[in-house]
Parts: sequence; C-alpha cells; structure tokens
Amino acid sequence: MFISNNTCIIKGKVFEEMTAEEFFHFCLENDELSFERDEKGNIIFMPPTGSNTGNTNSEIIGELVIWNRKNRLGKTFESSAGFTLPDSSQRSPSAAWASNKKWNALTDAQQKVFAPICPEFIVELRLKSDRLQFLQNKMMMWISNGAHLAWLIDPIEQKAYIYRKDGSIQIVNSFDASLSGEDVLVDFKLDLNILK
Repeated sequence: MFISNNTCIIKGKVFEEMTAEEFFHFCLENDELSFERDEKGNIIFMPPTGSNTGNTNSEIIGELVIWNRKNRLGKTFESSAGFTLPDSSQRSPSAAWASNKKWNALTDAQQKVFAPICPEFIVELRLKSDRLQFLQNKMMMWISNGAHLAWLIDPIEQKAYIYRKDGSIQIVNSFDASLSGEDVLVDFKLDLNILK
C-alpha cells in the first residue's frame, strides 16, 4: 500500500480521487490500519492506541452505552465506526451517538458503510501522539458538519473541551468534574474521575 497526495496504490491498483465507496473498500482491504479522509480527499493515517487509551475510551463508551440502553433514543458507536459527513469527509470519532430519527432515515445499505450522517454527539479522546490544535480544529469540523455537542477529552493535561452547536466552547480544567449531555443526551453525565 502506498499513499501520497490523494493517490493510493493498493495491491497494484491505483486510486486517484477515491469515491466514498472506494474509500470504504480501501479501509476494508486494510483493516489492520485505521484511516480518515478529510474534505479535500487527503487520507489521514490514525495510529493505534495504547492499552491505557483503549481502556479510557472503553470507559467513555461504556457509560454512553448504559445511558442509551436505559433511554433507547438512538445508536451508540465506538472508535472504528466511520461516517461520511456533509463536507464529504469520512471521519471516525472516539465515540458517538446518533438519534433514532437520524439513524432510521438511512437505508440498510447506508447503515452498512460509512453512514452519510453527522452524529448529534461526538467524543474525541486525545492520544499522546495527537497535537492539541489538530484535535481542536477537528472538533470545529464536527460542529460545522452538524454535531450538536462534542467533547474533546484530554487525559494528558486532564482537561475537557465542550463544543456546542451555537459555537460556544467551554474548558473544564480538572478531571474532578463531570460533563453533562445537556439537551442532546438528557440526564447523561460522565464523571471524569473514572478516566484518571
């Protein structure tokens, strides 16, 4: 496999300006690796997480799944789920939630690939290899594509950044706090202490 400036060579086959369907199959053929694609078609290699990060992410997803099982208002997604966003990028958040209304409007075929929706709720977890500015820009991308609430959780600095659809950003400066699902995930709380 070779990736350079939006040109990919996979098993001898050259892809120029891959369609969404070609990118989905590209990801399937290279399932030992993780990729995203930005709105310009550039492929972004996503490095694997360390065990500690995997544990932190599973704690977040676990809390989200428990809340969703109780309320049955939508679908939860873990970090390997991809979405095709309105800006034509294909992205995979650390965790996500989409309402039943949004999910059920998709066809079965759309649900089986990188679903063409932006989930209402997004979580991105910062890895040691992640530049904070890159993730902050990514959070703005989620909001501009239709996310209503997005959390950037930074275990490195023990901070959380809350992005809202109205454009406001709030910084939580300690993991001795909890985050609220607000009016998107009513009564959902994430105690950041469990991530220490």
